[in-house]
Formats: sequence, structure tokens, C-alpha cells
Amino acid sequence: MKKFYELGKKTLFPICRSLTGDGVRKTLKIIKSEFPNLIIKRIKSGTKVFDWNIPEEWNISDAYVLDKYGDKIIDFKKHNLHVVGYSVPVNKFIKKKELLKNLYYLRNQPKAIPYITSYYKKRWGFCLTYYQLKEIKKNYSKNDNFKVVINSKFKKKGFLNYGELILKGQSEQEILISTYICHPSMANNELSGPIVSMGLINHFKSMKNLKKTLRFIFIPETIGSISYLSKNLKDLKKNVIAGYNLSCIGDERQYSCMFSKYNNTPSDEAIVEAYKKLKIKKFKVYSFLERGSDERQYNSPGIDLPIASIFRTKHGKYPEYHTSLDDFKLVTLKGITGGFKVAKEAVEIVLKNIYPRSNILCEPQMGKRGLYPTLSTKQKKVSSKDFLSFIQYSDGKSSITKISKFIKLNLKTTKKIYKKLLDHNIITQ
Repeated sequence: MKKFYELGKKTLFPICRSLTGDGVRKTLKIIKSEFPNLIIKRIKSGTKVFDWNIPEEWNISDAYVLDKYGDKIIDFKKHNLHVVGYSVPVNKFIKKKELLKNLYYLRNQPKAIPYITSYYKKRWGFCLTYYQLKEIKKNYSKNDNFKVVINSKFKKKGFLNYGELILKGQSEQEILISTYICHPSMANNELSGPIVSMGLINHFKSMKNLKKTLRFIFIPETIGSISYLSKNLKDLKKNVIAGYNLSCIGDERQYSCMFSKYNNTPSDEAIVEAYKKLKIKKFKVYSFLERGSDERQYNSPGIDLPIASIFRTKHGKYPEYHTSLDDFKLVTLKGITGGFKVAKEAVEIVLKNIYPRSNILCEPQMGKRGLYPTLSTKQKKVSSKDFLSFIQYSDGKSSITKISKFIKLNLKTTKKIYKKLLDHNIITQ
């Protein structure tokens, strides 16, 4: 993991990313340089994706505020969080009152530059520390002029870009690993997920006899997952049996996760088993009601993919979140390696586990298959009921281990039932 941690810290961190634009493309090209099989795709701005439309492509080259002496008191080139994301171009002189109306800060975190965006409403603004704001209020009068410059461009004929990499397995059943690449310089909220995803690709790409297919996607958050689902939903619903959204997975403070909406998927089961195998006793399971990342889209009605989320400290639950303080002092090699180990273990558990699914609607006719008595008496074999009990829980979501607990049989006996039902084509893996 050290290689990908250093790549994130030294190469990816400085890039100014947003939903669209050169920063996203540059990020994807760097990832592709590590994994040539990554396919970089694009969707045109203005394309309707479910209830949304992909916004115009946005790029920015420079932005600053000059005071009356010609000094830069806010400078995008010193930190790319200084500009509100998707700000319209500006080049004008304004008074102090108007400037203050367009400044964003955090009074309770005076050393932090906040991360602010305005993707779907045209406006402009600058972000700064509360200490910087106090200096502006103190050092300038209401009649002083300030020059504000934002060199940004919108392209109606632009694109939203994303990356996709598929590691083909023996089965068409898939595990989806999703992470996002749309935030500027933030380490935990932005880069920890892509770093862990790269670590997973590197780990699994050389694995022999990969039992299931692994699909990795690097997308802009929200609009990216919505766009990806709009293009691929049919195949995803057919093949995806489990998956994880990787977000905020690089600090050392805690381990945490969020199960899928109804807490009933292989993904949920595998996370808990992964924590147990890694002897991580202290971990927090967040309610789906506290969702905030792309788990929202994957679990939406009609989408209903079995996707859970893996975090270290969840988005919104650490003070540096969405500020300039979310840097590589917070995200450590130790922290991100811990997140990687949990994700890797969970994926390996899903790869290894068998999730039987019944091929027959309603209860199958067991007698004609020699699996049920043909004469109705009170002397029924116990095993006949066990076959039917196994089938009841063969929904493609429960592993054989989990089914053995449901039907209160030991794992050895449960596996024998599974083999028998498989031989009769009553269930599939």
C-alpha cells in the first residue's frame, strides 16, 4: 500500500478536481498509468440521467482577490479550496461589503478553509480561514476597492468522465467496488477511497482462479454514480451480488461501516466477518439514515443493489471533514493500510462464500426427484424438511454458513443438502 499512499500524497493531492473537467481526467490518467486496463469513459454534458442532467464541464486556471495595494489576500494557487467549486468567471472591482457577501469561512474552525460548491446554481465565491476574514474586516474600510478575478470556463459541449476496470472471474457474478474522484485537495474524504481501490486492484489482479468478477469504478460522487447506473443498471442488477462504496477510509481513529438499506446482503455479512477475522473488536455500524455518499444511489428504490460502505471514520464524523485540514497528517499509511485490510478481507469472504439461489418459483415438487416421500404418513424423514428449509433461504443473499444457522443444522450437513439440491438443478450458486 505504501506505493499507492505515496502516489496519492505527492501526485494526486495537489490536483484541483470537481464533478467534471481537466482535474478528473488528469486523475484518471494517473490511475491508468498504474493499471493500463482501466478504461476512461465519458458522457456528454446535458445528458439526462434518470432525474438529473449532467452539468456543463467546468475548469479553472486561476483565482484571487487583490487589495487596494495590489497584494493578493486570497490566492487559489496557494490552496485550491479557496474558490467555491463551479464558480462563474469574474473580473471586476468591488467594495468591501460585496466582497464579504461572497466569502465563506468556519467561525468554529478558524484555521480551516471550508470546501464549498455550487454545482447547480450559478454563483461565485471565495473560501478562507476565519483568521483571514478577521484580517480583512480589520484592515480595510468600507470604501476600499478589491479586484476579484476567477478565471473559470464552462463548456456546454463538455463531458463527465469516469474510470472502469474489470477483473474477469470464473463466474459472471460480480462484486462492485465504487469510489469517487471529484473533490479537490482533501485526503480522507477524497483520496483514501481511490488509494484503497488501487491497492485492491493490485492485490486481486494476479490472483489465480478468481471465482467471481470484480468491477472497480472511479466516479464523481452522486452525479457519477447516477450516470453510471443509468448506463449499466440492467447488467448490474443481473450480475452484482455484493459490493462496497469506499469513502473516508484512511485515518486511524476508528473502524466503521454502513450496511445496505435492509441489512440483508452478502456485503453486510462479509463486513462483520472481516472485522472478526482481523480481530477488530471495536467498530461502529452507522444507520442507513446517516447515509451521505454513493450508498444513497446504489440502495435507491428500483436500483436496490447489495452495496454497503466501508469507512475508518465516516464522512461528517470527523472535524477536518470538508476542510483544508483533511490532509495527509490525518490520513496515514497505517490508517489507510487498516482500511485496505478490512476491504480486502470483506471482498475475499464474498469471493469464497457460496450464495445459493432457488431456480424454482414456490416450493419445488420434491417427490418426483426422490427427495420427498410419495406416501403421506406421519413417518416423514427429517431430511425432507431440511431440504425445503434450505430452499426457503436460498435467495442469493445468504451464504451456506448463514443458512446453516437459520435452519439449525451443522455446516457439514448443510453442505451435503446444498450439493444434493445443486445436483438436481433446484438451486444455483
